[in-house]
Amino acid sequence: MPSRRQVIQRGASLLGLAAALPLLPRDALALALEPAGLLRRPIPASGELLPAIGLGTSRTFHVDLDDASLAPLMQVMDTLLAGGGRLIDTAPSYGNAEAVTGALLQRSASQSKAFVASKVSASGRSRGLAQFEASLRALQRERIDLMQVHNLQDTATQLALLRELKAQGRVRYIGITHYREAAHDDLLAVLAREPLDFVQFNYSVAERNAERRLLPYCADHGIATLINRPFARGQLFQRVRGRPLPEWAQEIDADSWAQLLLKFILAHPAVTVAIPATSKARYMADNLKAGHGRLPDAPLRERIAQAFA
Repeated sequence: MPSRRQVIQRGASLLGLAAALPLLPRDALALALEPAGLLRRPIPASGELLPAIGLGTSRTFHVDLDDASLAPLMQVMDTLLAGGGRLIDTAPSYGNAEAVTGALLQRSASQSKAFVASKVSASGRSRGLAQFEASLRALQRERIDLMQVHNLQDTATQLALLRELKAQGRVRYIGITHYREAAHDDLLAVLAREPLDFVQFNYSVAERNAERRLLPYCADHGIATLINRPFARGQLFQRVRGRPLPEWAQEIDADSWAQLLLKFILAHPAVTVAIPATSKARYMADNLKAGHGRLPDAPLRERIAQAFA
């Protein structure tokens, strides 16, 4: 049972978030900040449950490490964790994103809830190890939950290193990543020869190649999936700019275009976590709401895709 102090702290945190999100409808805010109802999916390798909406940090967390720059991102982090989210995906190649993530987690009263994923993007074992040690320092952690070989760079060497680190207890899970559809066959080739816990790739209504082989393969072989570029780097919003949300969005409890896009992704049973990036707390809350309520069936998924065509 939480202590009175913890209850007071949590109440103050939620009130602070409510004040920080004036542009989000009251019902959307309340639902986004209700962690119990957030969709969770298991990591097949362990059965550990992860909330299906996470946070990417590419571009959005590449800011200076001063209070003025960190303050809005602290609201994003607090919104994620207070709303039941856990997974934060970052990388050394994202500029200051690792250091910013580490600084924000140190300031957060909920940092123990976070599931931190980072990457190695070096060539050679010694450089890969040095990069991992630098990530630990930047993230201010003794262990990283998930380490991924970024964009299949020196894959065999780095996966061998990550297995050593996992055996030492310094890494909990290992995986591989890419962000282009042209690399999906290469991801599949690695998955066929290497036992891995996770794979991260692009998937959205604009980039559906993963439905052909990659997602079915992961479902059949027990591999968790992280979905990057769910909004195609924001390009999908340009296609519906100025258009009202269709009435049928209510059938799946969606009240924003972002929620439709994320629910389209989450409706695929092989998706574990979608990781949209944002620097705005109100968008983080809106993204979290996509993990609540009903998901579209196959015909409704096609209606969503057609809305963005």
